[in-house]
Formats: sequence, C-alpha cells, structure tokens
Amino acid sequence: MKLENMFKKTRLSSSRKSYISLKEARPEVPQGLLRKCNKCGGAIITEDVKAGSYICPKCGGYFRVHAYRRIEMTADEGTFEEWDRGLTTRNPLDYKGYEEKLDQLKEKTGLEEAVVTGKACIDGTETVIGVCDGRFLMASMGEVVGEKIARAVERATKEKLPVILFACSGGARMQEGITSLMQMAKTSAALKRHSDAGGLYISVLTDPTTGGVTASFAMLGDIILAEPGALIGFAGPRVIEQTIGQKLPKGFQRSEFLLEHGFIDGIVERPQMKDTLSRILKLHASGTETAGSCADDTAGAEVSTAQHNKVASAWDRVELSRMKDRPVGEDYIQAMFTDFIEFHGDRCFADDKAVIGGVGRFNGRPVTVIAQAKGTNTKENIERNFGMPSPDGYRKALRLMKQAEKFGRPVICFVDTPGAFCGLEAEERGQGEAIARSIYEMSALRVPVLSIIIGEGGSGGALAMATSDEVWMLENSVYSILSPEGFASILWKDSTRAKEAAEVMKLTAGDLLQARIVEQIVKEPGHYTVQNMKEVTSKLKKYMERFLGTYGQMSEEELTEHRYMRFRRM
Repeated sequence: MKLENMFKKTRLSSSRKSYISLKEARPEVPQGLLRKCNKCGGAIITEDVKAGSYICPKCGGYFRVHAYRRIEMTADEGTFEEWDRGLTTRNPLDYKGYEEKLDQLKEKTGLEEAVVTGKACIDGTETVIGVCDGRFLMASMGEVVGEKIARAVERATKEKLPVILFACSGGARMQEGITSLMQMAKTSAALKRHSDAGGLYISVLTDPTTGGVTASFAMLGDIILAEPGALIGFAGPRVIEQTIGQKLPKGFQRSEFLLEHGFIDGIVERPQMKDTLSRILKLHASGTETAGSCADDTAGAEVSTAQHNKVASAWDRVELSRMKDRPVGEDYIQAMFTDFIEFHGDRCFADDKAVIGGVGRFNGRPVTVIAQAKGTNTKENIERNFGMPSPDGYRKALRLMKQAEKFGRPVICFVDTPGAFCGLEAEERGQGEAIARSIYEMSALRVPVLSIIIGEGGSGGALAMATSDEVWMLENSVYSILSPEGFASILWKDSTRAKEAAEVMKLTAGDLLQARIVEQIVKEPGHYTVQNMKEVTSKLKKYMERFLGTYGQMSEEELTEHRYMRFRRM
C-alpha cells in the first residue's frame, strides 16, 4: 500500500481550529511523503507522524486516530477479537438519501458503523474495548452504535470483564430521530447493570465528544480520562455562542477545562495511554495480594498518657501540629504506597486541590488513599487553600470512597485540616450538606476504613474524613471541635486566650485516647520533618498491616455494625 493511501486513513476534519488536520502536499513534493499540519503549518513526514502516536512532531497537536489503529496502539498484538459485525443500520425515519450515505461511508472507510467493539488484552489483562471512529458520520450514535455498545457491556458483565470505551462523537444521529435518542438510555442502563455487578468501566474522551454521547456513556466511567485538548461538552461551542450571544473564553469545553471543573479524573497523553490503562486495570484485577495479620501484636498507644502529657503542653502540641516543615498528606502517600494514581474531581463543579485521592498499593494490596493536603510553601498553601477543603473536596473524597466500596478496596484517610473552608462560595455550593453526606455515607461503607490524623484535625472538616473503624493520631497532632482561637472567641469573646482554651478543650492525642475517641497514638521524633518521617511511616506500615488483616476478615455486616457501635457509645 502506498504511503499516501495509508495516511489518508488519518486525515482529519479541519472544523476544530484547536486540532490539526492533514492537507495534500504541494505538487512539487513527492506524493505521500509529506503533509501539512493545519495547526502550525509545518511540513511533516507521514511516517514520523505515524510512528509518533499521530502527534505533530513540530507543534505537538493531536491527529484523530481511526478505530482499528487505536486498538492496535492500545491492545497487545494479536489479541483483539472483534464482536458483533454485520449489524444492519435501519432507516427509522425513511430519511431520504440516508441509506445511500451509509453505503458510501462503508465503502470509503472500510467500517460497518461508527464504533468497533470486541475483546483484547492490555499488558496481559483481558478487557472489553470499544472505539468510536469519527470518519463515519462523525461517530454519531444511532441504533447500531448503541446496540454494539450495549451488547459489549452486557457481555463484559456476563464474563466479569472490565470495559474501556474510547468516545469520539458529534452526538445523537439526526437521521434516526428518537430512535437515536433512546440509545442514550440503552447504553446507560447497560452500564448501570455492569456497575451493580461490580464491573470496572474506564471512559476515554477524545476529540470531539459532544451531544448525546457526552450525556450518556461517555461521562459514566468509574474512571474518566481524556486526551489533551479534546473538545468535550453537551452543546457545541457554536450553539452556545448563538444562544447566549457571547464569545466563549479560550479553552472552554476542552479537556483542561473539564479537569479544572471536576468532571474527569485525568488527562493522559497518547503515548502514555496504554501504560496508564494497564496500571488502572491491574489495580482493579481480582485475586490481588492481600495484607495479612502482622506478627507484632502491639496495641493501643506507644507511649502512656502520662508520658505523653509530660512532653509538652496542649498549646505546644497545637503549634507542633501546625509546623511548616511538618510532613503533609502528599508526603505520606509517596512514602507508604506504590503505583499510586491520583484521580481528580467531584463530577459536579471542581477539582479541589485541598484533597488528594486515588488508588495505590499497600504491601501489594490495592487501597484507596485520600489525604487532606496542605502545601509545603506559601505558593502551594495558596493553591491547596491551606488544607481547608471546599464542598468539592469532600464530594471528591466521597466519590472515591464509594468507588472503593464497589471494588472492595480498604480506604485509608490522612486527616490534616484547620477546618472546612468557610467562604461565600463554599456556602453557595453546600458545605454543610457535603460534610453531612460524607459522614452519613462513611458510617455505612462496606469496606475497612482507617483515618490517621497527621496534623490538625479541625471540627467537622476533619470528621468528614474520620468516620472510620479506627482513628489514630500522631503524637503531636490535635483533634478538636474547632481551633483554640475559635473556641476562646466564641465562649470567652477573647481569641487571645487560645493557649488557655487548648488546655480546656482536651484536644491532644493523650486526652483523646483516654476518652476513647481514638484508638492509637503513633510516636514522633523530636523535630518531625520529611527527613526523619521514616521513623513514623515504618510504624504506621506495621500497624496498618495489622489493621487490614483484622478488619479484612470481617463481613460487611460486622464492619458496619462495629463502626456504628464505635460512635454509638460516645
């Protein structure tokens, strides 16, 4: 096959200026060797683009990828088994010229319809895969597209396999009218059954993903990834501009916009897509190694309450919990877990950077890890809002906890917040409801839940991530109804009496162990920093292994009853 004919299969529409297309070379250039990038205007060699994941080597812009090529790039060689060939597209509206148009597209593209489905292996992990192809009526979703996706998901459910769908679409297929609209319900319903059966669904959004596909299967993934710069939205930019009579901001409805607004878990560059999918699949594979009981049977505090109280006053511990060089949540994730993949967004409004969450391995076992995140310098603290989560952060955390429950993963929470953010925006978006919902749902999670207070545990902002089977505290952390300054201000109308308030509040680890509010104190070095945090993390690993061994043996009913009674007695 000539290079020109090979590369015709990667030619793109130039209707989206933020993406690139290939145009015919000028007459003096040998046919098939060069094309022109419609984004940067540079002359590019066909084979270089093909070898480089169909990305412009000069400007980094993405070409759209045909379905079979996408499968070739994603699946292990020779493992793809195509399903449901031969399904016939009807013409429910008797739309003039529709059948002839379909015949022309079949002949031109070599496709039967706008989606290819089947089964393949990705680095040895078997999965169901579906890929939309924009050459076929802009991958609009008609009856056959919906049917092939629904059948693939149903078969995945039956065979207990994960599903990966690469979305690319202009939306519902106009030529099929209401029949096309019904495919939104059909595909969504199939995915709901797959989810209820415990199946993993990864949605990968490519350029463009719009209309009824966005409003159905594309946005329903347990994990939603996107390629850089992809157009993703319900209504198209032109429709929105015509409706509201305003020019849209730069980057509106692109992948980066969706990440910022909490609707996708991450943006993955095309060369890393297979590896990322492989890691996610392996973290969700059944039969993974589990943590057993630790031989060390140490329980309770490492130091007695009397010893603990001799070390420092309550106010001293408040100050130690706030030290700028004290390890933060991200440090614990890096030190204690392997293969960690961060997931983003609350699927409602934003990705709150005051909360980090994702999936990693603890001693080989997949766990969900969530940390309230302070920064290590002024710039990071501003970015993370000084560790004060907004409603979006609590909703992100809860989304990840419910995902952990679905896949049977323990949840580990690192708590470190002066309190939930109390700004105008937080109230507008329902801060109280977000905290209440988190406590409500955590109380009945059907997987083991451990919370470790590593710094400040401030008010309901901390409890929203500490409604757990056990709560542990680092020796110089604190846990209280609110800050000492706030306590003194409310009760004594004098915030300068914060030191006195700290003593009255009984907020130290020793006080709370004695009151049976927490189960364990973990001793710290004298001046606790990232440099010596291994002294703490090595102990935490040992205790966590024992925790997972003990609670991992409980039934779902025993777990939820134990957690209920833990708080019932307080």
